[in-house]
Amino acid sequence: MSRLFKGFKLTPPRVFAIGFALIIAAGTLLLSLPAAAQSGKHTPFIDALFTATSATCVTGLVIADTGTYYTTFGQLVILGLIQLGGLGFMTTVTWFAIALRKRISLRDRIILKESLNLSGIEGVVRLILKVLLYSATIEGVAALYFTYRWSFEMPLPQAAYYGVFHAISIFNNAGFELLGGYRSLTPYVDDWGINMISMLLILLGSIGFIVLAELVDYRRSRKLSLHSKVVLSATAVLTLVAALLIFIFEFTNSRSLGQLGWDGKLLASLFQSISLRSAGVNTLDISQLRSATLFLMIIMMFIGAAPNSTGGGIKLTTFVILVGALLAMIRGKEDVVLFRHRIAKSDIYKATTFCFIGLFCVVASTMALSTVQQQDFIIILFEAVSAFGTVGLSGGLTSELGTAGKAIIVIMMFIGRVGIVTLAYALQPNPKKDPFRYPEGKLTIG
Repeated sequence: MSRLFKGFKLTPPRVFAIGFALIIAAGTLLLSLPAAAQSGKHTPFIDALFTATSATCVTGLVIADTGTYYTTFGQLVILGLIQLGGLGFMTTVTWFAIALRKRISLRDRIILKESLNLSGIEGVVRLILKVLLYSATIEGVAALYFTYRWSFEMPLPQAAYYGVFHAISIFNNAGFELLGGYRSLTPYVDDWGINMISMLLILLGSIGFIVLAELVDYRRSRKLSLHSKVVLSATAVLTLVAALLIFIFEFTNSRSLGQLGWDGKLLASLFQSISLRSAGVNTLDISQLRSATLFLMIIMMFIGAAPNSTGGGIKLTTFVILVGALLAMIRGKEDVVLFRHRIAKSDIYKATTFCFIGLFCVVASTMALSTVQQQDFIIILFEAVSAFGTVGLSGGLTSELGTAGKAIIVIMMFIGRVGIVTLAYALQPNPKKDPFRYPEGKLTIG
């Protein structure tokens, strides 16, 4: 792999960004072919680009109904993009290299480290192999259940096809579905089997492969890293808080929870909360939710999933570090301490940077969308954050987007999947260390 880039100054962030861009370009070409559309005609370039970006960036925002607009060929192209995008360009390339018995060089390991947001290169190839094993196992088991469940509603071959497609889509937090009519999983709002399997897939995909690997090895090691403890605890707290608030906000809404029984209300609230980790599937009609619920969902989508997962947003660990810094400041403490571990100052600076760049992207895209689209502000903001967080939930704006609006969402989905800081490093010139440091200055704050 290294020889391919010999002579080029391709830093790990650049390789990562270019890899995703190449996958999107290939997907756009394939989806624009007449064979990909039921009509037998070429799909417009911007529409093919939008769908390829949404699939590769595992977002799930769609402008054409996947189940009715695309042929089986088109749907398989989308499924392939989802799998490649969810697991990552470099992860896939490494699998092929290992299968062909190629040596993984130090440079390749560094690129893999960057693509997976790891702190070091030790054990990176073993982790890649675990990613393959875990993904295949989880998707396979879920596909079997979905096939069994849908075999009561459709012929077995179609049920098996639906089962595989939705297992891969939901585990990779992509949100694409084949049920038709932009309905997502709303027909199964009170189906405990489909809800529980889907929620489990979302959670396993959103916590990241490092955490997943540690959970699998926990019976042997009996320990979890600080990263895993933070991700698991933050996921649990945010999920329960969001579920409770959705339950309260929508309890009397006759267009959402109001039409369900108590068990259905609890199940739907929990599903929508877990889906905000970046899944893009829903069992309630998002366009019928109250503004308070939409704003809550915007906040949760902005936070996003864990690092080295299939989700986007500013990431759970970033949010936890910022909350820890806030509490430390209020308490007059100098250090941010999580699970009896002091967080490095550099990590606090990074978390602050990630958050502010994310806010800037959301604000800029929301302003741009407000200029080219006529829609309620809360819906425009919702769509912008959904794209940035690669969540894929829609309040109904995506299907109404014009060319300019589609281009804005495409950019946001790409930024959200590649990562704001990774993209910034990829675009900047080769950094040079300053030959000197300026004297420290004092500034009044507050």
